[in-house]
Amino acid sequence: MQAEFSLPLFLKELRAALLPPSLPVSKGTAPPLPSPPRLGRDNGGSLLVLWLLVFSYKMIHGHNDEDNEFLENSSELLNPDPNFLAPDCPRDCTCTQEGVVDCGGIDLKEFPIDLPESTNHLSLQNNQIEEIFPEELARLYRLETLNLQNNRLTSKGLPEEAFEQLENLNYLYLANNKLTLAPKFLPNTLISADFAANSITKIYGLTFGQKPNLRSVYLHNNKLSDAGLPDNIFNGSNNVEILIMSSNFLKYVPKNLPPALYKLHLKNNKLEKIPKGAFNELVGLRELYLQNNYLTNEGMDNETFWKLSSLEYLDLSSNNLSQIPSGLPRNIVLLHLEKNAIKTIGRDVLIQIRNLEYLLLHNNKLKARGIHPLAFQGLKKLHTVHLYNNMLERIPSGLPRRVKTLMILHNQISEINRNDFATTYLLEELNLSYNKITSPHIHREAFRKLRLLKSLDLSGNNLHTLPFGFPKNLQILKLKENDISTIPRRALAGMTKLQELYLNNNKLKVNSIHRAAWQELSSLQLLDMGGNQLISIPSDLPGSLEYLYLQNNKITMVSENAFESTPNIKGIFLRYNKIAVGAVKESTFQSLKHLQVLDIEGNFEFSDTSKNRDNSEEEEEEEEEESR
Repeated sequence: MQAEFSLPLFLKELRAALLPPSLPVSKGTAPPLPSPPRLGRDNGGSLLVLWLLVFSYKMIHGHNDEDNEFLENSSELLNPDPNFLAPDCPRDCTCTQEGVVDCGGIDLKEFPIDLPESTNHLSLQNNQIEEIFPEELARLYRLETLNLQNNRLTSKGLPEEAFEQLENLNYLYLANNKLTLAPKFLPNTLISADFAANSITKIYGLTFGQKPNLRSVYLHNNKLSDAGLPDNIFNGSNNVEILIMSSNFLKYVPKNLPPALYKLHLKNNKLEKIPKGAFNELVGLRELYLQNNYLTNEGMDNETFWKLSSLEYLDLSSNNLSQIPSGLPRNIVLLHLEKNAIKTIGRDVLIQIRNLEYLLLHNNKLKARGIHPLAFQGLKKLHTVHLYNNMLERIPSGLPRRVKTLMILHNQISEINRNDFATTYLLEELNLSYNKITSPHIHREAFRKLRLLKSLDLSGNNLHTLPFGFPKNLQILKLKENDISTIPRRALAGMTKLQELYLNNNKLKVNSIHRAAWQELSSLQLLDMGGNQLISIPSDLPGSLEYLYLQNNKITMVSENAFESTPNIKGIFLRYNKIAVGAVKESTFQSLKHLQVLDIEGNFEFSDTSKNRDNSEEEEEEEEEESR
């Protein structure tokens, strides 16, 4: 997969190439939408491209802290001279002598009539404009970018011929208005058109047709139905690469899609069927989003996706599929099939997808017997499999041999047999939480091959004691919300790399934990034993421990030497116990040089100390009696 595009890195390199050495860098704060640069004779076109890149990137993606830092450090490059105002600049607007006019967010109710004729980039977003007269735009014959998003424009207030005279228009932004019809005629110079978040019900043949330079069209969050789309919607516009039509009312995939598409969004529609050959010409398509529709296996055939030879990302989640579609292309990397009604995985349905890395099948109706033992054979790149929220009654056989992350939580699994994970020797994260597994039904050698396993989650099962046979290389072990009442002596033996152990919300008592239970946990940093039945601090805790959670127990006092074995501790959480005033001495914590958090709120601060001490001794005697 391609590396993610980095705006700051790209722009820093471009800026270094374009910025004259003598031009100082300002540390001012960048505005929400950067104004374009003042352009010199030599670098005008290039710097304008730089500004447009920043502007377009922020509109579509927003920006993070790294982007902000770049923009702040480049404000002199990206902002007009604050001392310069064009003589015919409208009130409250910002203008440059190169034709960039920013009238965004100044509460305009009408289109400004005193714009300079030299205007080539006009921003009017975030105002209250309701209508535009064609003659107002016609005089701006140099206009290349027009941003009208977040206004109150209606189709009635935007005549058919409104943009006809703008023969240089490249970028048109009309998102978040009140349009019900798309503009009937748009200039054939258009590169990008954004009409998202309106109420558009109809597109015309020349709205997007006959535009050889058109690259991206945004129509999501409208009210488009199949009847509102002409068959020749992109006739003569074969270079469109991005088409976003999500959240409309389409029942069928639009006809005659542009062959240059590499990203197609059709999610959140009412798609029931994909017509035969609908994707046949889209050999360059890399991302296809079809989630949240009404697609069934009957609504597609074995060749529906077959010719999408470049497809890497396919999302068919939240549909009505009963099985995995046949004929999926071999280059898919990420396959979303969650939230369907899939009951089986056949032998040959996946094996041709040789590049598959992520397979998401959670929230379906899969049973172990419905998964063919050879279903994952040959998928050497498949490393992440989600099978949670299904109906698995046991660990499926034939799991992918190279899987690294396996999520099987929230099923009906009741046992783990010796060879369930015998072939998944590369597994690093295994989640078996919220099943029906009991301690006697975990084979001691079930995890013997998992030498690379770092995280194991068995929370929310029916464990009564800590099982034996955990992998020695575990770093995170989660056993919370079981019925664990004992920790045997050797249950955690050899786990010298364990860093986090979660035992919260069980039934542990101090005397049910073997005194040497923690002995070999030399890397343990976090121990959570909250929500148990402890009446005192467990003894001989590992010296590496940094965070100890003991909230919601029955602890009545804390002895002076309770933390002698944990000199590196940073956080102690004793909230909601039964600790009385005077039952904790200040000297208990004086030697803990790294302690940052001590939480003892919610205890019985005004109860009788001696009485609590007596109760503590009685409970300890009872526990000793039980253990005998």
